[in-house]
Amino acid sequence: DDIVAIVPSLRTSISLTLNGQRQSSTQQNLLFNPASVTRFALGINQPLLNGFGRMANQRYILVARNNTRVAEHVFRLQVITVVSAVENAYWDLASLQESVRVAEQALAVAQQLYRDNQIRLDVGTMSPLDVTSAESEVAARTRDLTIATTNLQLQEATLKNMLVKKMSPQLDAARIVLRDPMPEPGREDIPDLETALAAAMENRPELRQADVSLQNQDISVRYTADALRPALSVFGFYAGAGLHGKSSEEESGMTDAFAQSFSGEYPEYATGFSMSIPLRNRTAQADSLRSQLENNQLRINRQRSRNSIAMEVRKAIIGLEQGRAQVEAAHKASALAREMWEGEKVKLEAGASTSYQVILRERDYTSARYAEVGAMTAYAKAMVEMDRARGVTLDRSGIEYSDALGGALTKAPVTPFSGRGTKEAR
Repeated sequence: DDIVAIVPSLRTSISLTLNGQRQSSTQQNLLFNPASVTRFALGINQPLLNGFGRMANQRYILVARNNTRVAEHVFRLQVITVVSAVENAYWDLASLQESVRVAEQALAVAQQLYRDNQIRLDVGTMSPLDVTSAESEVAARTRDLTIATTNLQLQEATLKNMLVKKMSPQLDAARIVLRDPMPEPGREDIPDLETALAAAMENRPELRQADVSLQNQDISVRYTADALRPALSVFGFYAGAGLHGKSSEEESGMTDAFAQSFSGEYPEYATGFSMSIPLRNRTAQADSLRSQLENNQLRINRQRSRNSIAMEVRKAIIGLEQGRAQVEAAHKASALAREMWEGEKVKLEAGASTSYQVILRERDYTSARYAEVGAMTAYAKAMVEMDRARGVTLDRSGIEYSDALGGALTKAPVTPFSGRGTKEAR
C-alpha cells in the first residue's frame, strides 16, 4: 500500500511551468528598459476511456506483489512435502524397530523350542527329525533378525540424511530412539467429510497459488480490455504573464512581475477534448483475446485442482477407515494366533501334537505379528496423508511459516508426528 500511495490513482498528466527573466538594453527607444518578464502556466490532461483509472500505473506493482505471494505458497507446499516425507520416514523406522522386536522374540521362541527338543531327544521322547526341524527354524529366525536389523540400520541412515545437512562420525554412530509409539486407531482421528473438504479448500497451498495466479490474469484481462477503448481525453490550460519595467531594483521588479502573473491581470486559458478511434486494432484485440483464453485456462485448472484435492481428501478418509479396520483385525488375528500357538505347545507337552505343528503355529503367530506391525504403520501413514490432504501438516506439527522461512526449528513443544497431545519436541 505504501508503494501505491506515491503512484497517481488516475493516469492524469499535469504540467506546471514557471519562468522569469530580467533584460536590459542600450537602446534608447525601448518602452520598458530594464524589463522583468515572467510567465506562469498550468495544464491538465485527463483520459476518460483508454488509460482511465489506476490499472495503467499499478498493473506491474500489483502483479509483483501477487508473485511474492505465489512464491510464499510454493515454499509452503515444499515445506509440507518435506515434513510429510520425514513423518513417513519416521513411521517406517518405527515399523522396522517393531519388526526387529518381533524377529528377536521369534528367534528366542525358536531357540527355546530347540533346547526343549534336545532334552526330549535325550530322554527318548522325541525323534532326531524333530530336533532338526527346530534347528532349521532357529536358522530361519536368525536370518529374519539379520535382515530386520540391517533394514533398521538403513532406515536410520535415511532419516538422518533427511534431517541433517552434514553427517559427522559421532552422529553416524548414534542410534535413533523413537519417543512416539505407533498410534492406536480412534474414531476422533477420522474427520467429517464436509469439515475436511472445507479445511482443504481453505488451507491447501495449491489452491491459494491458483487464486493468486488467477488474480494476476484478471489484471491482465482488465488492462488489455482497456486498450480496446477509444482514446478520449479532456484538457484544460491556464497561463498568466507579467511585465514590470519601472523599478530600478532587480529583485523588486521581478517580484512585481510574478505578482502580475499569479494575479491574472493578463490571463490565457483554454479547454477542450480530443478523441481517437482506432479502426481494426488487431494488436489490442489479439492481446485481449489471449488474456481471456489464459484466464479461462487458469479457471479450468483451478477447478481441476479443487476436484483433485477433494478426491485426495476422500481417499485419505477412506484410507483411515480401512487402516482402522485393518489394525483392529490384525490385533485380533495376532491374539488368536498366539492362543493357537500356546495351545499347540500344551498339546505337545501332553504328547498329543508334534514339534513340527508347534513350529507351524509359531510361524503363523510371527506372521500375524508382522501383519499387525504393517497395519499399524499403514494407519500412521494414513494419518500423515490426512493432514497433508487437509493442508494442516504445519499446524499439527507446530511449525510456523516464518520459522520455516528462516530455517529455524519448531518452537512449539508439540509432537510433530502423531499430532496427539503435547510432548517434548523431538
